[in-house]
Amino acid sequence: MRYQAPKGTQDLLPAQARTWAAFRRRAQEVFSLYGYEPIETPVFELSELFTRSAGESSDIASKEIFSVRSIGALQKMAEGEPLKADQKLALRPEGTASVVRAIAQHNLVPQGGAPAKLFYAGSMFRCERPQKGRLREFHQVGVECLGATDAVADAEMIIMCMRFFESLGLKRESMTLLINSMGDENCRPAYTERVRSYLKEHEDSLCEDCRRRIDDNPLRAFDCKNESCRKVVDGAPRFSDNLCDACRERFEAVKGYLDAAGIGYTVDPRLVRGFDYYTGTVFEVQVKDGLGSQNAIGGGGHYDKLMGEISGKDLSGLGFAVGFERVMLALEAAGIELDSGAPRGVYVVCVDESVRPTAFSLMQQLRDAGIPADGDTQSRSVKSQFKVAGKGNARACVVVGPDELSSGNVTVRDMDTHDEQLVATGELVEKIQALY
Repeated sequence: MRYQAPKGTQDLLPAQARTWAAFRRRAQEVFSLYGYEPIETPVFELSELFTRSAGESSDIASKEIFSVRSIGALQKMAEGEPLKADQKLALRPEGTASVVRAIAQHNLVPQGGAPAKLFYAGSMFRCERPQKGRLREFHQVGVECLGATDAVADAEMIIMCMRFFESLGLKRESMTLLINSMGDENCRPAYTERVRSYLKEHEDSLCEDCRRRIDDNPLRAFDCKNESCRKVVDGAPRFSDNLCDACRERFEAVKGYLDAAGIGYTVDPRLVRGFDYYTGTVFEVQVKDGLGSQNAIGGGGHYDKLMGEISGKDLSGLGFAVGFERVMLALEAAGIELDSGAPRGVYVVCVDESVRPTAFSLMQQLRDAGIPADGDTQSRSVKSQFKVAGKGNARACVVVGPDELSSGNVTVRDMDTHDEQLVATGELVEKIQALY
């Protein structure tokens, strides 16, 4: 075949598309209980928004962003002309920066105002090596809360994330919640220097990326999946031993709220998030089956400086994101099928061409009553039409034949029980509604 979906992407065929829609609906149901409202942002933004927010040392900024250029911009580049800032665009690799930008641009948290609590759902894009559960175009739902300052907000965010996973059918015992504190501007710089010194002592055992990160951002080594690097960071100084009093008290408060809510967790001193903007509480949810070593299905944390990076005005924030494709793998491994809510419709069977106008009219009546209805458009045999109805999981078939119509009736077959009954055409809608 000449054309196929690009490498690292996939088509969401009808069944998958319905599941993605159900995933989004479930997210809205859970998040709205906590006061979150929907937001939609563009799929592309100024490149600087992502490179600045993610951090120049992050994989996102250094090698995973998809740049977007207009034909005019490409022509200018070919001619050696520099591009203006608004011509340097990128597909969004994550949702947080866009949402924070929107909050700042539209002043959704005015001075003294209540926090902005927003959730989003959509495609994200990263130019990385495609593998199981990691695509170049993938789908996420996520939440962001800007303006909340108390530790209870951190705990509430974690609890809401766990409730969402449970609403999908994942059992609490099949998940592991990891939490950590990454400190703040008061304690993090000194800790970063301690880690930098430690990594330099073990530089020969680190991968190329981690050696490069020693000077740029040594804390990123904690997130490396290279086995040799993981052995090195196991002996590195721990965040928990280097937190200032304020960060330690906040982290203890978060753990207290989780304990009170009955949410089990493990403190993982190696846990860092992949973006440089995180400070304070961070968390990650992992599953035991379905994803191999790349077993995280969602996570997030607290950030104090991202709004300042974007707008020049600091505002406390926190959020998390959940990957649709990765959660689907976890659900599949657990034998859980997410109910997509696909409606079971009615299939109208034409016995011959003479009844087609009546069949067409009956389909319109059913649809007008809110009942999904379909019918033959290929002049198939009656037997073939029943096969099509079966494959489409029809709830009932309405058989329109000349003999029945002569007395003002049609035959309704219940596709679950295979019972049949004659029904007057004027009572068809009422009879079909009784099946639902």
